[in-house]
Amino acid sequence: MKVLITGGAGYIGSHTNRLLAQKGIDTVIIDDLSDGHKEAVISGRFVEGNFGDKNFVDGILSGEKFDAVVHFAAFASVPDSVIRPARYYRNNVTNMQTLLDSCVEHGVKNIIFSSSASTFGEPQYTPMDESHPQKPINPYGTTKLIGEKLLQDYERAYGLKFCAFRYFCAAGASKDGLIGEAHNPETHLIPVMMKAAMKKKAFQVFGDDYDTRDGSCIRDFIHVDDIAEAHILGLHYLADGGKSEAFNLGSSEGFTVLEMVKALREVSGLDVPYEISGRREGDPAVLVAAREKAKSILHWEASHSGIHEILRDAWNWENHRRY
Repeated sequence: MKVLITGGAGYIGSHTNRLLAQKGIDTVIIDDLSDGHKEAVISGRFVEGNFGDKNFVDGILSGEKFDAVVHFAAFASVPDSVIRPARYYRNNVTNMQTLLDSCVEHGVKNIIFSSSASTFGEPQYTPMDESHPQKPINPYGTTKLIGEKLLQDYERAYGLKFCAFRYFCAAGASKDGLIGEAHNPETHLIPVMMKAAMKKKAFQVFGDDYDTRDGSCIRDFIHVDDIAEAHILGLHYLADGGKSEAFNLGSSEGFTVLEMVKALREVSGLDVPYEISGRREGDPAVLVAAREKAKSILHWEASHSGIHEILRDAWNWENHRRY
């Protein structure tokens, strides 16, 4: 099997690329390095370029035979999408349509799409299953939902098959510390909390008056290696004739922000100071995924997603990071 990976120099893309190579799958990685890191591409063949450049993508797809495309490339900051929505619609929607057009023209039938739990918006119930209403509340979530709709329409018209994976909170790093989470700016809870602990500075806990166990928000953290494994299972599922599906990827077990503080103290041995700030607009009290569908159809397990294991791997990465 040969796979083209867009955004393979990013956080989840680089872990998936590495695992694909370990499974004996040939990969070609394209990334314009606007958010990714070339150092994270430690397997496969890297080609720098933008997935929305049709001539560039056509040149790659016409020169080699690919069995599937795994599409990670996207802008993914919720606050930035509110400030600069045009950037998100252009990259996450227009460029994705260009990519799909190239797939149709060059006979690539199977697509794995990096979607998001942001397509759901405010939770109406938890754990959230795949049937939960999709009513995104920010431009980022809207662009990911449009991506899913594009795939559905391209399947009806052109016969593309797809798996859309809706991630909850991707976290952790590779076991050997060679690749990990490296966003700039960094907005995700675990790396922000760890950087603050290393500098002995308090990080902000947004709200302690939610209807949860300790008043802080509950989130579903899923190890990045478990997410990578789901993509490999999705590729084989489609190759074996599976029908197009959307899957939620989470652990079905949520942790509060203050429980994360306690766990990081246990893992790092540091104090992990924090300050309580007011709630952020749009932050739901609880975001937890139901994972039964992925388990039933793909036989996927969140085998590395114990919170202490996630934090140990992320802590190892933060202390020995290479980029």
